[in-house]
Amino acid sequence: MSNKQLVRVRFAPSPTGDLHVGNIRTALFDWAYARHTGGKLIFRIEDTDTERVTDQYIKAAIETLKWLGLNWDEGPEVGGEYGPYLQSQRLEIYATWAQKFLDQKDAYHCYCSAEELEDRRQAQMKNNQAPGYDGKCRDLSADQVEKFKQEGRKPVVRMRMPDGETVFTDAIRGEVRFEHKYVPDFVLARADGSPLYTLAVAVDDVLMKITHVLRGEDLLSSTPRQIRVYQAMGVKPEQYPVFAHLPFVMGQDNAKLSKRNGEVSIAWYREQGFLPEAICNYLALLGWSPGDDRENITMAELVELFTVERVNSSPARFDMKKLEAINGDKIRALKLEEFLDRSLPFLINAKVISGSADEIEIVKSALPIIQERIVKLAEIPQMLSFLFIKDFKVAAEEVSKITDEASQNVLKVALSKVEALTSWDHASIESSLRKALIDDLGLKPRVAFSALRIAVTGSHISPPLFESLQLLGKARSIDRIKALPNAIVTGK
Repeated sequence: MSNKQLVRVRFAPSPTGDLHVGNIRTALFDWAYARHTGGKLIFRIEDTDTERVTDQYIKAAIETLKWLGLNWDEGPEVGGEYGPYLQSQRLEIYATWAQKFLDQKDAYHCYCSAEELEDRRQAQMKNNQAPGYDGKCRDLSADQVEKFKQEGRKPVVRMRMPDGETVFTDAIRGEVRFEHKYVPDFVLARADGSPLYTLAVAVDDVLMKITHVLRGEDLLSSTPRQIRVYQAMGVKPEQYPVFAHLPFVMGQDNAKLSKRNGEVSIAWYREQGFLPEAICNYLALLGWSPGDDRENITMAELVELFTVERVNSSPARFDMKKLEAINGDKIRALKLEEFLDRSLPFLINAKVISGSADEIEIVKSALPIIQERIVKLAEIPQMLSFLFIKDFKVAAEEVSKITDEASQNVLKVALSKVEALTSWDHASIESSLRKALIDDLGLKPRVAFSALRIAVTGSHISPPLFESLQLLGKARSIDRIKALPNAIVTGK
């Protein structure tokens, strides 16, 4: 399809929990393709599974897409001419089409009970046959139907799969073939009338004029069923959507990504302080490449460069360290005011600050000294808390690192030097302490400054020492160094 024709892609999650890496990678590719082609992204919620899909999860899905910057052209909160966009509000549409398929003899009522189906499935497996519906109710007589009704059986609606095969061209995988003997007649609607996925998704794609379906490889096997529904709806082959099945995302153990090997919800990444642009940057590289070795791309560049042809059919491997590296790069690229805006919620939520104007000014002064040292925003409270703790205490395990005679001597010398300083800026502090501890005592920097770092920040991991002393102020720095030999510790 040329870029001059209107591309319509859809992201259609079934939110039974928070959206995960795989969901968002699909949404990102849908969004990028729509924006690259000048088309439209339709956001549709598949919520017919009322026991598992809740309003809370639907709202969370909407909020997640907003946070990531993946705006949609039709869907919840936006509307559009092909709505409603929640499947639970389209049940009459599906019921109408299911009845039409019955009238056309493309579908039939199946009265088999769950127990009967399971018994026959076990028998098939015992006889080394592929398990699947055996067509028992395909051509029931009127007497047989009446008998089932008298027994109180409630039928499901099954689609008839014709003989032959389904052949289509996947935009990523090329020609794909499914022999129908391996695609048994499938259920369109349950006994209570509620639609199953294959009915609802196909009907919606046709009625919403979807031109391209970008979705996970796990849904590849459902494609012949969808195409069968298109046929029953009277859609011509040249009008079918173009399918593009995205590669699996694997964990470092080469198994499909799951909670066991690293996948967690996007909400978790947000809580950890991953930037939305970093998440999108990294997920874009899982199965797609801009065509060179670049790993740092902007959303604008993704829109400019994204094509389905550049999506690889091979599985992609999720690497947390690479995501962290990209996130660190994005943090370092933030301008100070934006870095401040992104940091404050983490500091306030951690109760490091209350959000007063004075506190914010201190944070603003401190951020430049940690911007090169963090990879996630969630690290900021621990890095800066020493500036705001009123009842400052050093944890016992940190005190134990500096109780030796050499460390106590370092603190004694450092105290005398900082007390004598008339200018309190990091250059003056550094010059004085380096001369006293490194030049005069002959200590290595790590040894020279470790005790002092623990004394004034409470941890051996902190922002740059001399800048930290400057921000802390002379009086508080001196008080903390003096207190350390007889420190009040937390006992942790």
